[in-house]
Amino acid sequence: MKEELDLNKELFIFDMDGTILNTIEDITNAVNYILKKNNFPARTVDEVKFFVGNGLMKTLQRSVPEGTGQTIVDELFPEFIEYYKSNSNICTKPYDYIADVIRKLKKAGKHTAVVSNKRDEAVKELCEVFFLNCFEMALGDMEGVPRKPEPNMVYNVIEHFGIPKEKVVYIGDSDVDIKTAENAGVDCIAVSWGFRDKAFLQEHGASTIIDNPKQLLELL
Repeated sequence: MKEELDLNKELFIFDMDGTILNTIEDITNAVNYILKKNNFPARTVDEVKFFVGNGLMKTLQRSVPEGTGQTIVDELFPEFIEYYKSNSNICTKPYDYIADVIRKLKKAGKHTAVVSNKRDEAVKELCEVFFLNCFEMALGDMEGVPRKPEPNMVYNVIEHFGIPKEKVVYIGDSDVDIKTAENAGVDCIAVSWGFRDKAFLQEHGASTIIDNPKQLLELL
């Protein structure tokens, strides 16, 4: 962990999948439901970990066998979405200590938000289920707003709170999150407990990496 980062921040923006919530089993189960139903080989959890991060369409595109046409993916996608929507909260659970850390940030007077490439409806629902009163704002994938790593959702959160970029930090577990922070012009903290390991994060430009949520408070 590099500790030179100035964490005299006012706004903490968190990714969801792999950062605050361990959602990988439910996503993998949804992937394999649609694959097996269409006589495609199943995928492992470790494989699916590397397929997520850019929205569920990309996850499905990466999960089907190589050479599968986009027309077929488009046909499978609605059922995949519907299955995951109905089964997104079976194995999903928060990472240890993360909710306590977020509550302590709020108690310290910090603003907190979520920005995710998961569907906006699901992001808001899961925040209500697992993080009641933890976040002041939660944004997910919605029509007309580019997904991460485009910075638009981060900009929307910053504009909502009216906080200068130098007082904002983005926290996530993937190369998509690192690039999102870079594109938005804000500092980034990468977390190694999610869907990418520390070596991968370092290779993709992470300069500050924490190994458990409590280290976020130590940086403060």
